[in-house]
Order: sequence, then C-alpha cells, then structure tokens
Amino acid sequence: MSDKEKTRITVEIHGHHYTIVGTESKSHIRMVAKLVDDKMREISVKNPVLDLNKIAVLTAVNAVHEYVKLQEEMEQLKKQLNQIKD
Repeated sequence: MSDKEKTRITVEIHGHHYTIVGTESKSHIRMVAKLVDDKMREISVKNPVLDLNKIAVLTAVNAVHEYVKLQEEMEQLKKQLNQIKD
C-alpha cells in the first residue's frame, strides 16, 4: 500500500458487515461494496439454494470475467488508436 492516508469504513454486503481498509475515498469504497452486494443478491435470487461461499465465489468469477473483458477491449482500442496515429 502507498503512503496515502488509509480509510476505514464498515459496509454491509449480503447481510454481513465488513470493515474495509484502503486508500480510496469512503464514497468509492461504499460504491464498490454496493456493486458487490447487488451482484451477490442477483446471483442469490437466481440460485436460492446456494450458500454464502458459493455466492461469493460466483460473484468473484463474474467480476474477474468483466475485468478481463474490459482489459481485452482496452487493448483492442489501444491498437486501433496506434493504427490511427501511424
């Protein structure tokens, strides 16, 4: 972690409280927690028999999938931009 001042905030995700410590603003941490909570609730509604651990793993898989797709899109856009510059 950098030398930035650390932020500590308690958030609720899928009915459980978690203390998050990081260098981002409280509003940013709240937004991220809400996105995780929303995705966990979405998965839980679609699969009501899943326990919390499985819901959390599926949420992580979904988040990493979206991250990888965005990375691929960003690389494609960089290539297009470089072609335009050349």
